[in-house]
Amino acid sequence: MTTRAYIFDAYGTLFDVHAAIARHRDRAGPDADRISELWRTKQLEYSWTLTAMGRYENFERLTERSLDFALARFGRSDPALRAALLDSYRKLDAYPDAKAALGTLKQAGAVTGILSNGSPGMLQAAVDNAALGGMLDHVLSVDALGFYKPRNEVYALVTDAASVRPEEIVFVSSNRWDIAGAANFGFKPVWINRANLPDEYPDLKPVAVINSLSALPSLKF
Repeated sequence: MTTRAYIFDAYGTLFDVHAAIARHRDRAGPDADRISELWRTKQLEYSWTLTAMGRYENFERLTERSLDFALARFGRSDPALRAALLDSYRKLDAYPDAKAALGTLKQAGAVTGILSNGSPGMLQAAVDNAALGGMLDHVLSVDALGFYKPRNEVYALVTDAASVRPEEIVFVSSNRWDIAGAANFGFKPVWINRANLPDEYPDLKPVAVINSLSALPSLKF
């Protein structure tokens, strides 16, 4: 089946979620990396917990709540640092390989887009900051549904928006659980495994594993 669309997760895939703490490492102190890791872990945990309960708060609010927990866990009650980190999270750096990969795919005539848990305002700020807007046909947020990945209805946002069948879509994510969700829905998932992590979800495998987005345009499906 011909691939017609390449859809990307945003956070951790196109945008570096640890870029916010990196900009304020000195202010965050010796636990900066652990704060960032816990911030990300709780952000995802809250999204899954709320979805399992049939409740919803947008991702911007979950990002604030998870940062509050991480800062409290490491004894960093600093309103100015909190504000700076949240501002930086809205303006995350794109990975160095993101723009070139998107540009190559667009030149080849593919439909490109983002499917993310992120709130629309967060996503637009990140896309604008990284100057990726001209390379994306769609920027899709779960906000339209009121629940989070990996529910099937979230992935269906892509097929509805792009008028493309699941088997014609390559879905790229750095999150192995997201790859499992995409495989379950019927996409062709590509796992970008920058950290060389062991595989999970053996029954819901990616069609390819790469460690850089620069490898994506040359893959044949």
